[in-house]
Amino acid sequence: MNVNAAERSTTAQGPAPGETEHHSLALVNTEYELPSGPHDGLPDVAAAGRWLRERGLAPVGTLSQTELRRLRLLREATREIFSAHIEGERPTKPALECFNDALAAAPGVRELTWSAKGPRVAVGDRPGTRLEAALTQLAEDGAALLTGPSATKLSTCGATGCTRLFIRSHAARRWCSDRCGNRVRAARHYAERDRAVH
Repeated sequence: MNVNAAERSTTAQGPAPGETEHHSLALVNTEYELPSGPHDGLPDVAAAGRWLRERGLAPVGTLSQTELRRLRLLREATREIFSAHIEGERPTKPALECFNDALAAAPGVRELTWSAKGPRVAVGDRPGTRLEAALTQLAEDGAALLTGPSATKLSTCGATGCTRLFIRSHAARRWCSDRCGNRVRAARHYAERDRAVH
């Protein structure tokens, strides 16, 4: 898929529920399958840098091929971990190791701060490269999603051929987007019409 087609696919599909609140879910959904074909939102270093910048996680300057590979590995590990959670299974050891490596890549420095509202503990600047900090933030977000109140709402899109994940806003929601829901409803309509004809 060329970049223009990938951009059109992203725009047409729109963010899945939960992506705005969870960068880790948005990362997982940068790669998915649709009946129309595969989509990769991180096809090269420029697109990956743009994706990180749009979320306030960007390293300054251009990513290297090695950094792009690390981001894609975290995406793959996070998808496996989220999918295992959805299925009630245990993720593989390599996926957990990759995820935990990202968690430890740039640990936050906790510090006590004081404001007009009083004291609070904050995470200060993280040591390491900006990419390591971004990977750690993505992994922390994924861990928070899996251990927080939205964990039981994490789902795989129910539309045939779609592999995106989303957070259900209500129990009846089964699709990651209106587009997928419309495809399912249209398929049902045509199947019912064909049964009525035969």
